[in-house]
Amino acid sequence: MSVETSAPADAIAAQVERVQQSLSTAAAKNLATTTKSEPQMQGISSRWLLRKLPWVHVPGGTYRVNRRLSYTVGDGRVTFIKNGSKVQVIPAELAELPLLRGFDDSTALGALAEKFVQKEYEPGQIIVNAGKKADQIFLIAHGKVEKVGAGKYGDETILGRLGDGDSFGGHVLAGAGGKWEFTARAATGVTILALPQAAYKAVAGQYEKLREHVRALSSNGYKVNKSGEAAIDLSAGHVGEATLPGAFADYELKPREYELSVAQTVLKVHSRVADLYNQPMNQTQQQLRLTIQELRERQEHELVNNREFGLLHNAEFDQRIQTHSGPPTPDDLDDLLSMRRGTRYMFAHPRAIAAFGKECNKRGLSLGSVDVDGHQIPAWRGVPILPCGKIPVTKHQSSSIIAMRIGEDNEGVIGLYQTGIPDEVEPGLNVRFMGIDEKAIISYLVSTYYSAAILVPDAIGILENVEVRPRA
Repeated sequence: MSVETSAPADAIAAQVERVQQSLSTAAAKNLATTTKSEPQMQGISSRWLLRKLPWVHVPGGTYRVNRRLSYTVGDGRVTFIKNGSKVQVIPAELAELPLLRGFDDSTALGALAEKFVQKEYEPGQIIVNAGKKADQIFLIAHGKVEKVGAGKYGDETILGRLGDGDSFGGHVLAGAGGKWEFTARAATGVTILALPQAAYKAVAGQYEKLREHVRALSSNGYKVNKSGEAAIDLSAGHVGEATLPGAFADYELKPREYELSVAQTVLKVHSRVADLYNQPMNQTQQQLRLTIQELRERQEHELVNNREFGLLHNAEFDQRIQTHSGPPTPDDLDDLLSMRRGTRYMFAHPRAIAAFGKECNKRGLSLGSVDVDGHQIPAWRGVPILPCGKIPVTKHQSSSIIAMRIGEDNEGVIGLYQTGIPDEVEPGLNVRFMGIDEKAIISYLVSTYYSAAILVPDAIGILENVEVRPRA
């Protein structure tokens, strides 16, 4: 005998409740058209440098910077190698010294490099004294040196600061002799390589080519203005029929030429993607848009860091200054601004801008702001400090701040490009169809052409060794 049983009423009710009453969202997505964004890219930055440089059309692909003839009166920057506690200057790097610039006799440079003597100084120790005979060339391998002079009322004043790779006493090469115009004092522990004048003369006596090169570049025997340019004789304040001096503005015989550089890539798109998946967005256009963004990022990086034309590497050595204490202070930026007329912009890594803001806060100073293209940008003395993440931060947590005057009509810094090139999609940037290969992949060559030129040396200045690390 079998007994038939039934499920309890409450179990049946629960089963009914579990039956789906409407279409699920997962299924509905299969039929719905989603609202979607264009492909996003995290690597896009503000690119203020590209936006604010005045761009000059270069139809010939090369831009020549003509200047008045100048004679070298400053000092340059060199690189060293370290073997344990011993430091040596790289012979070829001596060609960075202004009076040796362009000198390529490796034998003579090697002989000079061997004559340098390593010296160590403690903080506060005097390296040279003002008024004493200048008879040595000094290369700073490591540390910071202060140039000290007398103030208006006889008090001590800091005339400038020198850091790693800087030099002073370069005029000794020209046999100018004379006396030191400042006292050099070690601000930190300093390692220096010194070349006595007698040692240089001994080497120069063996290499006529070296003597002739230094003589050709030195200003000895030539009248120069305060910028080192060949002077133009003038007469002023005379009366009667005074004989006026004859004059002309001499030019550099070998002006610098800037050739346009290029950043390129080959964009590849499969024909199946281009044919079938172009709605609602054109896949080729989106791929091209992101590729152009990446090329523009690279372009700005090269304008800052390229060794041939990048701003960090092409600023003159006498337009580079060191910080007073490490982090960027109001005093440092005042010094940077005072080096040129008409500074239009300063560019700094965002961390350097933050470090400057902290220093202002410590002093109870308010960091102002100015309107730049509708954006409120931090400013100092009315000069905007624009962020530029392409300025590097070293492993020692230091960076640089760049100040510049811009424009051809202002003898400043300019960007160079060529417009009207074939298949141009943006000024100075073109996209050229390269064909379809046997795998049905479409290729496009994407190129952008650019460079930058510093029209006169004081158009750009750099505050170096700016500490950006958090300070306790």
